[in-house]
Formats: sequence, structure tokens, C-alpha cells
Amino acid sequence: MPQIVGIDSDPSLLEEARRRIGSVDQVILLNEDFLAPRQAQFDYVIGNPPYVAITGLTVSEREQYRQAYQSAVGRFDLYLLFFEQALRLLRPDGRLVFVTPEKFLYVQSAKLLRTQLAETGIQEIQLIDESSFGGLVTYPAITTVCQQGSATKTRIVLRTGAVRSVRLNANSVSWLPDVNGQVTREPAYVLQDAFVRISCGVATGADSVYVVRDADLATPLRHYSHLTLSGRELVLEKSLKTSHRMMIPYTRNGELLSESELGPLGEYLRQPDCRSRLMKRTCVSRKPWYAFHETPPLEDILRPKILCKDIGSRPWFVVDELGLIVPRHSVYYLVPIDPSQIHELCSYLNSDIVSEFLMAHCQRAANGFVRLQSHILKRVPLPERFVAQPQLSFV
Repeated sequence: MPQIVGIDSDPSLLEEARRRIGSVDQVILLNEDFLAPRQAQFDYVIGNPPYVAITGLTVSEREQYRQAYQSAVGRFDLYLLFFEQALRLLRPDGRLVFVTPEKFLYVQSAKLLRTQLAETGIQEIQLIDESSFGGLVTYPAITTVCQQGSATKTRIVLRTGAVRSVRLNANSVSWLPDVNGQVTREPAYVLQDAFVRISCGVATGADSVYVVRDADLATPLRHYSHLTLSGRELVLEKSLKTSHRMMIPYTRNGELLSESELGPLGEYLRQPDCRSRLMKRTCVSRKPWYAFHETPPLEDILRPKILCKDIGSRPWFVVDELGLIVPRHSVYYLVPIDPSQIHELCSYLNSDIVSEFLMAHCQRAANGFVRLQSHILKRVPLPERFVAQPQLSFV
């Protein structure tokens, strides 16, 4: 029997392990953080690392991990760092087996990790049933990594039981098309070539404060407000309607109003209940207490644009022709370079070609739904007719 080192930061889990296998001489159990610096090397690393989104970490933890791990970029999840640490600890002929969510196959924050894994060599990815962890919908995957280099193909086992062998690209934006057996070619033009901005909607960090029903909004506050829409309010085959307004403490060019300029909005935000909710947001450690999580680019938002909800059974798009709506964080908005093309562009986005591309590339959510992402939308193939051609003059 080989020597086994068990590591966990949860004392209660260590106690359970000691009760079961603590008497075995070859087993060493450590109440430690696996992500802490360590020098030991292992022939096998096996685990089910914790799934902790960035929102579950303190600001100091996020900064600590960003300094120590290349995978700690964007809106990273803690299990990505466990992958990176395990690769560091693996001996040259070692093997790593992890059970994690499948999201590392396609989310932007895992791009560096995908490069590391592909260059090391992935022997197999087995997608297992989404109900494997009871009530937790994680779309889990069992990943087996061997130190064999990127030239080796990876065995893919789908949830349907189908098996295929693919070569995973170390620099790929997403591995999902490869996993699903779809051939992808780099298109001549992509969606971002025809749009000024493709982005997720405004994140206030406190919609319960800044978003109010239109009928309930006091007259003095209307000067600071705009019509707003959530993903839930975007209904397929119905006209674009909203019953809410968002109060925005910014100028149209994106400058945050000073407290002295807030006027009636400042009086509203300083109410104890409102201010208390605003002060609980993580962004107040680096921004004024009434600022949004992200500065809203109103110059782009308040223009004719195309909207789509961030999660759905299939992606679909609708036109905000007047450009009066400020989408919330559960809505994506696409601002065309040429507004005269907006309806034709929207029709193309609702085509089977785009739907198939997004279904193949996008992140999975609960109940088989897909979650859109800006970097995937930007790379949707685009027909040449939508791209402005340079005008040449001859003298």
C-alpha cells in the first residue's frame, strides 16, 4: 500500500477521516489548506475540490489568490486553483484525477488553466450526470490528467454514453465544441466587427435600492432615472415592455455625481435602510458608498440596441429601437455600429446558425439552460454583408 497524504481545511471532515482510516500506518491526515505553499511531490493527486465562486471569498482572499495563482483571474472559482496547485505537486510521471464542475471547459476565467492542462496532457474527461451531487446542479466532470504532452488525444465520455477522441487546443476560447464533436473554423468576420459594444447590463450591486416600479417612483427622483429591464421581463414573442426605472447617480458620459450634486437622489440614498444595504456591497471598499459595482457606459447604452437575456433554454434576441432602456445585469446588450442594420442583425442573431453556435459554445446552467457570455457572443461568425467595407479612392 502506498503512503497516502490526506489534506483538508475542515476539522470536522478530518475527524471523520481519522475515525475511518486514521489507524492505517501509511495514511497521514493533515488539517491544512491545500492551496498553501508546499514542496512535496506526489505520484497521484485525487480529489473533489471545493466549488467556491469569487463572490464567496473575501476581498483579501481574492487578492491573496491572485498573487499566488495564474488561474485566479476574472471571476474565478476556487476549484480552478486546486487544479493549478495539483499540477504543481504532480511528479513527471504522475496522474491527477479531479471531480469538478465542467465549467472549466469553456468559461473565460479558466482559459489559462485550459492551456496548462492541455500542455500537460488530459487523458480523459468524463461528463457525469448532473444529479450526481443531489440538489446541487453542477454539471460535473471527472478529469484525468497525465504528464504526456499536448500531442495526445483526449478520450471524451459524454452523458449520453457516447465516446470520442479529440485533440484539445491549448489556446482555445472554449473546449465545448471539441467535446461535443463539432468542427470549428476561424471565421473571416465575427460579431464584434459589426458592434460598438457587446456587454452584460448594468450591475448596481443593490437593485433593491436603485430599481423601483415606475408607478411608485417619486417625481423628484425621475430626473435621475431611466427605464430598465431584467432578463425575467424579456419574454419571447411579446413586445418590449418594462414597468421599472433605474436611478443612476452618473452623468451620461460616465462620471459619478458628487454627493453635493445628488440632490433628491442623495436624500433617498441616505435613508438608513438604503444606505445600510449600499454599505454591505463589496465595491464600497474601493468606491464611493453610492457608486455602482461598474460604471455604466450610458453613451453606448442609451442608443438603439439589441437585447437578450443571459440565461434561457435557447438564446434569442429583441430590438430596443428607441434606445431608452438601461438593461440590468441579467440582460446582454449589443450596440450596432450601423443602426440601420439593427433589424437585419437581430434577425440573423435569431437564426438557426447563430443558435447552434451559441448552444455549442455557451456555459450550461440549471435545467439544461445555457448562460451567455460576452466573449462568446463577440466570436459568433458574421456574414460579410454586415461588415463595413473600406472605401478606396483613386487619383
